[in-house]
Amino acid sequence: MQIAEHLLESVVSWAILLFEYVGVGVIVVAGVQGVWRYVRRDPLTRLTLAKGLSLGLEFKLGSEILRTVIVREFKEIGLVGAIILLRAALTVLIHWEIKNEERDAVKISAE
Repeated sequence: MQIAEHLLESVVSWAILLFEYVGVGVIVVAGVQGVWRYVRRDPLTRLTLAKGLSLGLEFKLGSEILRTVIVREFKEIGLVGAIILLRAALTVLIHWEIKNEERDAVKISAE
């Protein structure tokens, strides 16, 4: 049984690291693209940046959900839960921003 627990903990730890790194990478790439589009005065800059940030946050949220598998103390569960709530709230806000930007982009292209 200890071998199975150790294996699960190892797999989850590696998956958490992978999701964290992918999330950071996506956010960095989205930020660089956002700066580039801003310099070029692209009207879809905010929409593109918001979509990249949203995707990056989804990976980071996935890592936090995986982290709940290996927590051992109630204090840790509270901290992980708070982080999940914060990241979920950020994701909801960014999705709201994306929806508004897409609506505005449709209005602009219709004019």
